[in-house]
Amino acid sequence: MNGLLHPDAGLVDAATGERLAGREFAARVADLAALLDAEPPGLVFATAATEVDPVLRILAAWQANRPVALLDPQITPAVLGDLVERFRPALLLNHPTPVDGFRPASAGLGTAWRALAPAGDPLHPDLGLLLTTSGSTGNPKLVRLSRSAVHANAAAIAGALGLDGDEVAPTTLPLHYTYGLSVLTSHLHVGATVLLERGGLTSRDFWTAADRYGVTSLAAVPYQYEMLRRLRFAPARYPRLRTLTQAGGRLHPDLVADFHGRMAEVGGRFFVMYGQTEATARMTVLPADRLPAKLGSVGLPVPGGALSIRTDDGAETTEPDRVGEILYRGPNVMMGYAETAADLARPDELGGVLATGDLGRLDAEGFLFVTGRIKRIAKVFGVRVNLDDVERSLGHHGPVAAVAGADRLVVVVEGDDDPDRLARIRAEVASTLGTHSSGVQVRGVDALPLTPTGKPDYRVLEAQC
Repeated sequence: MNGLLHPDAGLVDAATGERLAGREFAARVADLAALLDAEPPGLVFATAATEVDPVLRILAAWQANRPVALLDPQITPAVLGDLVERFRPALLLNHPTPVDGFRPASAGLGTAWRALAPAGDPLHPDLGLLLTTSGSTGNPKLVRLSRSAVHANAAAIAGALGLDGDEVAPTTLPLHYTYGLSVLTSHLHVGATVLLERGGLTSRDFWTAADRYGVTSLAAVPYQYEMLRRLRFAPARYPRLRTLTQAGGRLHPDLVADFHGRMAEVGGRFFVMYGQTEATARMTVLPADRLPAKLGSVGLPVPGGALSIRTDDGAETTEPDRVGEILYRGPNVMMGYAETAADLARPDELGGVLATGDLGRLDAEGFLFVTGRIKRIAKVFGVRVNLDDVERSLGHHGPVAAVAGADRLVVVVEGDDDPDRLARIRAEVASTLGTHSSGVQVRGVDALPLTPTGKPDYRVLEAQC
């Protein structure tokens, strides 16, 4: 995607110490893009490992205007085989071994495989990026994003967070995950440095690298903030680290207030954000200086975006405190979904309007408060129960997930399985819902199962009910 890579942008591998910046960085990408131009046309699949060479190949594919589907480096052979069969890519980048029907591509491309018989399926000229839907397992559909959507969202995020070329941002999240990818694109867009780090927030190596390379910000999802609290994270230990961002699900207000306070004590900032893969990455940002006054809000639309609420009667409004489905408008909205190669030729089907599937309300200043998910519903003795509301009400118990059982509510709490504790939580839930406790099951687990993007894996939990 021409223009995504600022002339001053930098890339550093924390494990090897390899550094690329400025002209050298641009030249490496341009050389790979030229090799990709010589390959048969068509869709590119790329596993998105947080290493220099894989990232360079992805950037080169964008520069060569090749639509790229980013995949989990840990993708199973079965899922990869299904995606190859359905979408018929011309190239497979970064995967350590070929799959059936592929042979080595140009030697200069490194770990790259060319389809033996490229299908030559038509691709829409605006198509730039394909991402699996959040939390997808099995046979995922892909989100179709235009090149302009990726550019627009990178610029909007950079503007909302005040990013500049002095920033150093580590890869705390997978690059095939929309939030993790947006850290890469927004920082490269402004000429900042991205630190490729694979150890994770609980690794001593991560914090050593953060200190060595002068990390200025961290992006994390709720479970990572739970970990940081347990690690007794103290921003004063890292003089250049002055920005924290949070997305990827609801963070309990107590933790929002906690981390806002920690950062404010050292003159830093804590940003709460809200986004979806279908909007490239992020749709709203809560300005750091509006905490704690706007505690519980996910903020205002990113530059170029707009919000409204669709109420039960189908009307669309921006009136304060009207609850309904959140609608988002902006240049970062997807073109639509794809389930097969034939869908890759389809035009923009949404016209920049995304019905999020989330419930929420706006306040008098236009700040958004997300209140739940339309389809996250259980029935207890025939009464509809919003599962997100249940989780919010139990947030003080630590990590918790609520799923629908057979005419009952199942609550899974992280931590010990002390019968007295579980009984108290069960009674609390029943009292809150005004129902009999026999309609509620509570069980404890050592740790909630998580998707690769750090969200509760509700499919696993539902299968265990």
